[in-house]
Amino acid sequence: MSSHFDPRLGSPPQGSRPTVSHSSMLGRESLRRRSGNRFDRKSDVKRERFVSRESGPRRNDSRPSLNTFSSDRKRHSAIRGRRPSRRENQDTALLSSRPEASSGEVISRNSILSEDILWGRHAAHAAIKSGRPIHRIWCTAELRSAPRFLQLLREAKSSGILIEEVTWGRLAQITNGAVHQGIALQTAAAETLSLASLVKGCASLKEPALLLALDGLTDPHNLGAILRSAEVLGAHGIILPQRRSAGLTGSVAKVAAGALEHIPVARVVNLNRSIDTLKDAGYRVIGLAGEGDQTLGEVSLKGPLVIITGSENKGLSLLARRKCDQLVRIPLRGITPSLNASVATALCLYEVARRGWMKDLRGQAPAPPIIRPCKMSDELTVRGGTDVQATTAVINLCLDPDNSSQTPLVFEHNIDL
Repeated sequence: MSSHFDPRLGSPPQGSRPTVSHSSMLGRESLRRRSGNRFDRKSDVKRERFVSRESGPRRNDSRPSLNTFSSDRKRHSAIRGRRPSRRENQDTALLSSRPEASSGEVISRNSILSEDILWGRHAAHAAIKSGRPIHRIWCTAELRSAPRFLQLLREAKSSGILIEEVTWGRLAQITNGAVHQGIALQTAAAETLSLASLVKGCASLKEPALLLALDGLTDPHNLGAILRSAEVLGAHGIILPQRRSAGLTGSVAKVAAGALEHIPVARVVNLNRSIDTLKDAGYRVIGLAGEGDQTLGEVSLKGPLVIITGSENKGLSLLARRKCDQLVRIPLRGITPSLNASVATALCLYEVARRGWMKDLRGQAPAPPIIRPCKMSDELTVRGGTDVQATTAVINLCLDPDNSSQTPLVFEHNIDL
């Protein structure tokens, strides 16, 4: 039985017409199917069109090619498997507008937060209660209904502060991954005062003034811990250089746990000249150093006092050592050569308090209230709608919230109405 010759299956041998069985025909048919689309012109057209889309725009199409978004796809590949919820989309729309720059580049949502960001429950509670200027509050639903913040947030909202309820993830984005504890504030910068105002305020105190000066302390956690210890143990103010020092950032406020709102901080340009000013005002200057000639238990801590603490790596600078009236060391018994800067400062503050206001305490007797200089400037200007002559106002600078102090500190300020 002869078979019809199929030119696609190859040429027959000369002089004979090959006989093709049914099984061989099936095998060749399957081989032709497995060989893909070799002779399929339609497949080639599709492939050519796909390549042309990758290489550039089609005809007069002005839309960008697929390669334009390759970097964005890589950037969002980590969160590709989950669609954002409606709540997260609302948070993004409320909290971040995405303005476009002139070059067409999208500005980061965190770039709109130009003011200081403060987070943490203690720091936020103290900032709201102290009257610090606040522009916006972000909080979670759990914290908004917490008994400690419920009434406080209602009062803040009634005073015109914008309060937005967001997710924990959005708060982590606002605080750059910090431990926010469910709340963050957009506030004005922390208020500081001049050295002259601090010295003038301490001159009216009914007890010897105690000030802290920080030399080259760049760790924000150490600075926050020192602020907390100084406020709790009765220091009257902090002297902080503008250079070679940590700033009053959100991290510092978080570690300080609200102490930043209650203790005056003076920012100075030159710490050494500031020490000379304090010595002229009658202050004794003591520096904490491991090579001090006297221990903390031996040195006299009476009178107006300034304690200088250096950084952990270098300690006190050479000029600061020369300005000190006495170098004091804390005796150590273990093998570890030194203490943390904030811990050493806290020990020194406790020793001053133990010899001062603590010596009269017995049992459960409360500590006497502390009076500190106010954080306001020497000249106050009040804008009124009527023409009134300049008057003299007596301003109560006692920072005791219960007004339990028997001798409030007062200053006289000229107020222009």
